[in-house]
Amino acid sequence: MTDHGDDELSSRTGSPDKEGRIPEERSLLHQSLAVRELIDTEVSYLHVLQLCASDIRSHLQQLPQGDLDVLFSNIDDIIKVNSKLLHDLQETAAREEEQVQLIGNLFLEFQEELEQVYKVYCASYEQALLLVEAYRMEPRLQREIQDTIEAVLPQAGSSGLSFLLVIPLQRITKYPLLLQKILENTLPDASAYPVLQRATSALQDVVTNINEYKRRKEVASKYTKVEHLSLRERLARINMHTLSKKTTRLGQLLKQEAGLVPKTEDKEFDDLEESFHWVSLCVTELKNNVAAYLDNLEAFLRFRPQEYDLDIPGGPVVQYCYLARDLQLQAFPEFKQRLEALVWQPLCSLAKALAGPQNLIKKRLDKLLDFERVEEKLLEVGSMTYEEEAARHMYEALNSLLVAELPQFKQLAVRWLGQILCTFVTLQRDLAKQVLQRAEGSLAQLPHHHISDPAFRKLVEDALGQTSHQLHAFQENFEKVLPPPTTQPLLPGAEHQVQALLSRYGPGKLYQVTSNISGSGTLDLTLPRGHVVALLQDKDTKGNSSRWLVDTGGHRGYVPAGKLELYHMVPREEELRGQARPHRDSQRQTPEPTLASVPSVPAVTQVVAVYPFVARSSHEVSLQAGQQVTVLEAQDKKGNPEWSLVEVNGQRGYVPSSFLARAPGPALWGWSLPS
Repeated sequence: MTDHGDDELSSRTGSPDKEGRIPEERSLLHQSLAVRELIDTEVSYLHVLQLCASDIRSHLQQLPQGDLDVLFSNIDDIIKVNSKLLHDLQETAAREEEQVQLIGNLFLEFQEELEQVYKVYCASYEQALLLVEAYRMEPRLQREIQDTIEAVLPQAGSSGLSFLLVIPLQRITKYPLLLQKILENTLPDASAYPVLQRATSALQDVVTNINEYKRRKEVASKYTKVEHLSLRERLARINMHTLSKKTTRLGQLLKQEAGLVPKTEDKEFDDLEESFHWVSLCVTELKNNVAAYLDNLEAFLRFRPQEYDLDIPGGPVVQYCYLARDLQLQAFPEFKQRLEALVWQPLCSLAKALAGPQNLIKKRLDKLLDFERVEEKLLEVGSMTYEEEAARHMYEALNSLLVAELPQFKQLAVRWLGQILCTFVTLQRDLAKQVLQRAEGSLAQLPHHHISDPAFRKLVEDALGQTSHQLHAFQENFEKVLPPPTTQPLLPGAEHQVQALLSRYGPGKLYQVTSNISGSGTLDLTLPRGHVVALLQDKDTKGNSSRWLVDTGGHRGYVPAGKLELYHMVPREEELRGQARPHRDSQRQTPEPTLASVPSVPAVTQVVAVYPFVARSSHEVSLQAGQQVTVLEAQDKKGNPEWSLVEVNGQRGYVPSSFLARAPGPALWGWSLPS
């Protein structure tokens, strides 16, 4: 009886071995359930992603392709990574004893891939939500989208697109929780415990990094927008808050320049900024060169000598005209079209893409001044406000974003630029090949086709040298007979302004505008052709010598240097007559007859327009070169001889006197082609 009672007591209280095994078995059971939950939910999650990528996306073709790219982002990359992850997770079931440790190692292995694909998706999530809100404003489109989603995924309910878009975000944030659940049901002395700890911490770091990346992208999207605002719109944005910020930044900058406070040095970023700046300059320079190339190509295509009667006997000329006509109609227009599509448009897209990072770099300087001020205050006071802390975090996020992504962007821009240059060279080579192929039949009929290359090259050089000599002689003869005016005509009533500038700056500083100038910037001037200005500085504040600072006598500003030429004072008619009297009294030989300007011509005289002139107001009249003109008055109403009142084809108006001339003899032009 005693033995039986002892056994009964023992059975009620339980043995120490059984008491230790029960919690362990319970932990293993919970661990197994947690592993099963991880794998089962991964299967369900991947199935939903595949439905989104295949069925739902294919049935939403009524949406623009750009909208689909934003909504579904890189979902294909996520499916690829998660499919590999699920396959490896399912294979761990075959090794049940090591399964937990294998799962930990598996997530450590996939840590980088998961972070890369999910940070891209999360960065575009906010933009996708904006599209969803836009669709809700169109009830018909919203109903079509909702019906499509409910037909494929009934569990989406009324949430529709919002339900689908948030699924990847929920999944990446759930991985640390699922691993933590497995870890909690793993014995601390088990070999899998440290591996699971590292995996859980790694996935938590992934979520943190994704959130940080998303925050940086939001900062970048805020400051990369390049807005072209008018002065009125800029002034409308000014308030006390912006004035306070700009004043504080200016004060901080002045203290740094004066050496009162230290300036933050960041050699790594400075090197990045310099290299990126050189890439931007290369893109800008290439864009300008290609634009000039296209303009010259357009002018070349407008020049068609083969369409005119050259008055040369047949033979090679006929072959040339046939070949030139063929090239003008097919080869060159096709080359121009390909050049615009494959070089110009990608180059413009690259220049536009560079504007965002350039704006970020400028914003970083502003945020750096805020950061330095906050750091200075923190050292003095030991605390900072919530707004100052936000400014500090803003600079750190912006700086980290630029340091991390500017090298990649620069590398991509350089590769892009290289491809554009290679395309340009390839197009040139294809054009040359096409021209040679089209000219192959015509070359055999030319008189010099049998000559060797060196001999033909020597023949061309001799012909070009002879032609150059003839052109030079023609130019000298032309300049003797018809010298071009040294200055543009002054605007009516501008003599007082010119005299004021002359007395203040001297003749060496006066320049005249050769063509109309339309100012585009706030400090740029808008000036008409013929306006006289005084040069103040032959470069702008950035050292650009193509923009000159000038004084108009009333305003100061910048104008393009290429549209200015040195102004030469034109003697008045009285001065010319005074200089002519001694020569009439002397016995020197009379100079060779030249074209006389209109001021010395009596009123109501027939003259010839030497240069074309386009009227700019109702008081002026247009001229064509060589047109017969009747001079009514050789001066304007104020007595200025630089403008003449004329009559052309029944119309009266003012024209520049220097654009008119009278032929010295029976031959109107007084020159002939050199023999």
